[in-house]
Amino acid sequence: MKFLKIFVMFMAFLIALTSCSRAAKNSGSSAAPSSQQPSAPPEDSLPSFETPSGISSALQEDEGRPASGENAPAESSPEEAASITVVAAGETVPGTLGVQQVTWGPGTNVDEQNRPIDPIALQEKYGKLGAYFIAPPASKDIYLTFDEGYENGYTPKILDRLKEKGVKAVFFVTLAYAKSSPELIRRMIDEGHTVGNHSCNHPNMTAIPDETGIAEIRDLHDYISQNFGGYQMWLFRPPEGAFSERTLALTHSAGYISVLWSFAYKDWDPGDQPEETAALNKILSKLHPGAIYLLHAVSKTNTDILPQFIDSAREQGYIFKSFTLPDPFVTN
Repeated sequence: MKFLKIFVMFMAFLIALTSCSRAAKNSGSSAAPSSQQPSAPPEDSLPSFETPSGISSALQEDEGRPASGENAPAESSPEEAASITVVAAGETVPGTLGVQQVTWGPGTNVDEQNRPIDPIALQEKYGKLGAYFIAPPASKDIYLTFDEGYENGYTPKILDRLKEKGVKAVFFVTLAYAKSSPELIRRMIDEGHTVGNHSCNHPNMTAIPDETGIAEIRDLHDYISQNFGGYQMWLFRPPEGAFSERTLALTHSAGYISVLWSFAYKDWDPGDQPEETAALNKILSKLHPGAIYLLHAVSKTNTDILPQFIDSAREQGYIFKSFTLPDPFVTN
């Protein structure tokens, strides 16, 4: 019996000793998991495009991208941002740029010139990263832009009507569109319109790695250049209008200006088109100096009301301009 007691006490001691050893081992290895994420491509691997405006830029990442899936328009904290250095026109601009998608829209509040207040604020805040939401109000210039994800049979009529009215527009195309409608791309170029980059596969640019985002822009750029006589695209419209501070900077690093909009409406569903009179009244009621109109070329309504819209806008003193605005990137 005495031996049994000694044996039980010995085994209890061994169990306690083993438990303490395991606890100490676990305590010594409980450091926080690494937050390191895939980094942006090195500076020398980023594309360098020749553009009409002579944009030259590069990007270098200083810290890893933090994991964050929330959308927030608020200012980013250091924990929600990655620090990158953007180089443009030979100057360096260090800054902490947010990686979260910015929630935005043109809104309904306007100033005394009927200019929507939200795009004005967005221009002031994000224009320095190479983006346009609204153009300067110095004159009654306005800009027509069309998104082309796929061809619905209306682009030839839109081009006919723009030609009749002497108006130039920007057509933002995807890779699938460029491959399926080369004759329309050629016509856009030949008739003096601007062909813009709308990415290869229409992803949310804030939801993909940096290198994938750069490839979305670069691969379409290269395809258009190689198949349309060296044509150099230089305007980019992010799919869905989704952007973060970081994606704007990445886009600019690829030699592009981002073009958002100060007017858009629900015109993208061919099966649910707005009534023509109501659509025309809506578009005309939103006229404002520096307007950037986003229209979808799949829309029958847009195609039918386009001539009357152009005529009515001109009667009010507005001038339809080709998009030749300067690079808004700020280096200080």
